[in-house]
Amino acid sequence: MPERSVISRGGGRDRTERILEAVRAIPKGFVRTYGDIDPAAPRAVGRVLATTTVPVPWHRVVRADGTPPLGADQLRRLLREGVPIRNGRVDLTRARLPR
Repeated sequence: MPERSVISRGGGRDRTERILEAVRAIPKGFVRTYGDIDPAAPRAVGRVLATTTVPVPWHRVVRADGTPPLGADQLRRLLREGVPIRNGRVDLTRARLPR
């Protein structure tokens, strides 16, 4: 199946590819925030993850405050990978992948 790509203003396919590659590079046990992946366009990260048909570890991307945008299912996936969770949020001081 061909990859469905998001074409966005100012970034297009190149930005989409950079986002997908950055998400693929997040190892098990770690997370990144939308802003870590693309500081200039964190919403574009969400859009790419929401619309891509390419398998990527989307669950390793969380909001800047550590909350999982997709709730309990995302938290379960992260817990299975050993990501530290505290009060329903990812403990970013321990789980955020260094730049």
